[in-house]
Amino acid sequence: MKSITIQGEKRESVGKNSSKALRNAEKVPCVVYGEKEVLHFSTEEKSFKNLVYTPEAHTVTLEVEGKKIEAILQDVQFHPVTDRIIHADFYELNPEKPVSIEVPVVITGRAKGVVRGGVLRINLRKLKVRAIPANLPDEIVVDVTSLDVGGKFEVSKLEKNKFQILHPDNTVIALVKTSRNVKAGALDEEENGEG
Repeated sequence: MKSITIQGEKRESVGKNSSKALRNAEKVPCVVYGEKEVLHFSTEEKSFKNLVYTPEAHTVTLEVEGKKIEAILQDVQFHPVTDRIIHADFYELNPEKPVSIEVPVVITGRAKGVVRGGVLRINLRKLKVRAIPANLPDEIVVDVTSLDVGGKFEVSKLEKNKFQILHPDNTVIALVKTSRNVKAGALDEEENGEG
Protein backbone atom coordinates (compact mmCIF):
# COMPACT_ATOMS: atom_id res chain seq x y z
CA MET A 1 0.00 0.00 0.00
CA LYS A 2 1.23 3.51 -0.83
CA SER A 3 2.47 5.67 2.02
CA ILE A 4 2.41 9.44 2.59
CA THR A 5 4.77 11.27 4.96
CA ILE A 6 3.35 13.96 7.24
CA GLN A 7 5.62 16.24 9.28
CA GLY A 8 4.30 17.22 12.70
CA GLU A 9 5.19 19.13 15.84
CA LYS A 10 4.46 17.82 19.31
CA ARG A 11 1.78 19.78 21.17
CA GLU A 12 2.66 20.92 24.66
CA SER A 13 -0.80 22.12 25.66
CA VAL A 14 -4.03 20.36 24.77
CA GLY A 15 -7.42 22.05 25.00
CA LYS A 16 -9.90 24.33 23.26
CA ASN A 17 -7.77 27.47 23.32
CA SER A 18 -4.59 25.84 22.01
CA SER A 19 -6.58 23.99 19.31
CA LYS A 20 -8.24 27.24 18.22
CA ALA A 21 -4.84 28.98 18.03
CA LEU A 22 -3.50 26.13 15.87
CA ARG A 23 -6.48 26.32 13.49
CA ASN A 24 -6.02 30.09 13.18
CA ALA A 25 -2.42 29.40 12.09
CA GLU A 26 -3.76 26.95 9.41
CA LYS A 27 -2.58 23.94 11.40
CA VAL A 28 -4.60 20.87 12.36
CA PRO A 29 -4.55 19.42 15.89
CA CYS A 30 -3.96 15.65 15.63
CA VAL A 31 -3.73 12.61 17.87
CA VAL A 32 -2.04 9.29 17.20
CA TYR A 33 -3.19 6.37 19.32
CA GLY A 34 -0.53 3.75 19.87
CA GLU A 35 -0.31 0.50 21.77
CA LYS A 36 1.33 2.16 24.75
CA GLU A 37 1.03 5.92 24.46
CA VAL A 38 -1.09 8.67 22.95
CA LEU A 39 0.78 11.41 21.10
CA HIS A 40 -0.75 14.86 20.52
CA PHE A 41 0.76 16.81 17.63
CA SER A 42 -0.12 19.36 14.98
CA THR A 43 0.60 19.58 11.27
CA GLU A 44 -0.01 21.93 8.35
CA GLU A 45 -3.52 21.76 6.91
CA LYS A 46 -2.07 21.26 3.40
CA SER A 47 -0.42 17.99 4.58
CA PHE A 48 -3.81 16.29 4.22
CA LYS A 49 -4.27 17.19 0.53
CA ASN A 50 -3.00 13.84 -0.83
CA LEU A 51 -4.43 11.82 2.04
CA VAL A 52 -8.02 13.01 2.47
CA TYR A 53 -8.92 14.49 -0.93
CA THR A 54 -8.12 11.42 -3.02
CA PRO A 55 -9.98 8.20 -3.86
CA GLU A 56 -6.81 6.19 -3.09
CA ALA A 57 -6.04 4.50 0.23
CA HIS A 58 -2.74 5.22 1.97
CA THR A 59 -0.80 4.46 5.09
CA VAL A 60 0.94 7.41 6.77
CA THR A 61 4.46 7.90 8.07
CA LEU A 62 4.22 10.51 10.80
CA GLU A 63 7.47 12.34 11.52
CA VAL A 64 7.14 14.11 14.87
CA GLU A 65 10.35 15.60 16.34
CA GLY A 66 12.66 12.96 14.87
CA LYS A 67 10.36 10.04 15.70
CA LYS A 68 8.78 8.05 12.84
CA ILE A 69 5.43 6.40 13.38
CA GLU A 70 3.68 4.18 10.82
CA ALA A 71 -0.07 4.80 11.04
CA ILE A 72 -3.40 5.00 9.25
CA LEU A 73 -5.88 7.86 9.29
CA GLN A 74 -8.69 6.74 11.59
CA ASP A 75 -10.99 9.77 11.60
CA VAL A 76 -11.16 13.32 10.24
CA GLN A 77 -13.44 16.09 11.48
CA PHE A 78 -14.46 18.92 9.17
CA HIS A 79 -15.79 22.36 10.05
CA PRO A 80 -19.56 22.32 9.39
CA VAL A 81 -19.52 25.59 7.40
CA THR A 82 -16.06 26.03 5.84
CA ASP A 83 -15.32 22.28 5.33
CA ARG A 84 -11.77 22.83 6.60
CA ILE A 85 -10.17 19.98 8.54
CA ILE A 86 -10.38 20.80 12.26
CA HIS A 87 -9.07 17.55 13.80
CA ALA A 88 -7.55 14.22 12.78
CA ASP A 89 -7.07 10.90 14.58
CA PHE A 90 -4.39 8.43 13.52
CA TYR A 91 -3.89 4.84 14.63
CA GLU A 92 -0.37 3.45 14.98
CA LEU A 93 0.25 0.32 12.91
CA ASN A 94 1.71 -2.84 14.40
CA PRO A 95 3.19 -5.13 11.69
CA GLU A 96 1.76 -8.18 13.49
CA LYS A 97 -1.77 -6.87 14.18
CA PRO A 98 -4.59 -6.75 11.61
CA VAL A 99 -6.09 -3.33 10.91
CA SER A 100 -9.29 -2.22 9.13
CA ILE A 101 -9.20 0.34 6.33
CA GLU A 102 -11.41 1.44 3.41
CA VAL A 103 -9.97 0.59 -0.01
CA PRO A 104 -11.23 1.94 -3.36
CA VAL A 105 -13.07 -0.30 -5.82
CA VAL A 106 -11.78 -0.11 -9.42
CA ILE A 107 -14.30 -1.21 -12.08
CA THR A 108 -12.82 -2.78 -15.24
CA GLY A 109 -14.31 -4.20 -18.43
CA ARG A 110 -17.49 -3.39 -20.31
CA ALA A 111 -20.51 -5.29 -19.08
CA LYS A 112 -22.32 -7.52 -21.59
CA GLY A 113 -25.63 -6.03 -20.41
CA VAL A 114 -24.40 -2.46 -21.10
CA VAL A 115 -23.58 -3.44 -24.70
CA ARG A 116 -27.18 -4.68 -24.96
CA GLY A 117 -28.52 -1.32 -23.72
CA GLY A 118 -28.56 -1.80 -19.93
CA VAL A 119 -27.13 0.67 -17.40
CA LEU A 120 -24.23 -0.14 -15.06
CA ARG A 121 -24.85 0.96 -11.46
CA ILE A 122 -22.01 1.01 -8.96
CA ASN A 123 -23.29 0.61 -5.39
CA LEU A 124 -19.96 0.69 -3.54
CA ARG A 125 -16.93 2.80 -4.45
CA LYS A 126 -15.00 1.63 -1.36
CA LEU A 127 -14.83 -1.61 0.59
CA LYS A 128 -13.71 -2.03 4.18
CA VAL A 129 -10.96 -4.65 4.46
CA ARG A 130 -8.97 -6.11 7.35
CA ALA A 131 -5.40 -7.42 7.17
CA ILE A 132 -1.96 -7.04 8.66
CA PRO A 133 -0.35 -3.83 7.26
CA ALA A 134 1.88 -5.71 4.77
CA ASN A 135 -1.15 -7.39 3.14
CA LEU A 136 -3.39 -4.32 2.77
CA PRO A 137 -4.37 -3.93 -0.92
CA ASP A 138 -4.11 -0.56 -2.74
CA GLU A 139 -7.40 -1.25 -4.51
CA ILE A 140 -9.92 -3.99 -5.24
CA VAL A 141 -10.47 -4.66 -8.95
CA VAL A 142 -13.96 -5.70 -10.07
CA ASP A 143 -14.27 -7.00 -13.66
CA VAL A 144 -17.88 -6.49 -14.81
CA THR A 145 -17.44 -7.90 -18.37
CA SER A 146 -19.62 -10.98 -17.73
CA LEU A 147 -22.57 -9.05 -16.21
CA ASP A 148 -25.72 -9.23 -18.32
CA VAL A 149 -28.91 -7.19 -17.83
CA GLY A 150 -30.14 -7.98 -14.31
CA GLY A 151 -26.72 -9.35 -13.33
CA LYS A 152 -25.03 -8.47 -10.03
CA PHE A 153 -21.43 -8.54 -8.83
CA GLU A 154 -21.43 -9.43 -5.13
CA VAL A 155 -18.67 -9.49 -2.52
CA SER A 156 -18.74 -13.32 -2.62
CA LYS A 157 -17.24 -13.23 -6.17
CA LEU A 158 -14.06 -11.41 -5.02
CA GLU A 159 -10.76 -13.16 -4.44
CA LYS A 160 -9.70 -12.58 -0.83
CA ASN A 161 -6.15 -13.89 -0.77
CA LYS A 162 -4.43 -12.17 2.13
CA PHE A 163 -7.17 -9.93 3.47
CA GLN A 164 -10.72 -10.17 4.81
CA ILE A 165 -13.59 -8.10 3.41
CA LEU A 166 -15.78 -6.71 6.18
CA HIS A 167 -19.06 -6.78 4.22
CA PRO A 168 -21.61 -9.62 3.96
CA ASP A 169 -21.06 -11.94 0.96
CA ASN A 170 -24.38 -10.86 -0.61
CA THR A 171 -23.41 -7.14 -0.64
CA VAL A 172 -23.85 -5.88 -4.23
CA ILE A 173 -20.87 -3.90 -5.56
CA ALA A 174 -22.17 -3.36 -9.12
CA LEU A 175 -25.19 -4.38 -11.18
CA VAL A 176 -26.62 -3.90 -14.66
CA LYS A 177 -30.16 -2.51 -14.62
CA THR A 178 -32.66 -2.57 -17.44
CA SER A 179 -32.93 0.76 -19.22
CA ARG A 180 -35.85 2.14 -21.24
CA ASN A 181 -34.01 1.19 -24.46
CA VAL A 182 -33.87 -2.48 -23.48
CA LYS A 183 -37.54 -2.50 -22.43
CA ALA A 184 -38.62 -0.81 -25.69
CA GLY A 185 -36.47 -3.23 -27.73
CA ALA A 186 -38.05 -6.21 -25.97
CA LEU A 187 -41.58 -4.90 -26.72
CA ASP A 188 -40.70 -4.37 -30.40
CA GLU A 189 -39.39 -7.95 -30.64
CA GLU A 190 -42.61 -9.29 -29.06
CA GLU A 191 -44.81 -7.32 -31.48
CA ASN A 192 -42.73 -8.42 -34.49
CA GLY A 193 -42.87 -12.02 -33.32
CA GLU A 194 -46.67 -11.98 -33.01
CA GLY A 195 -47.24 -10.28 -36.38
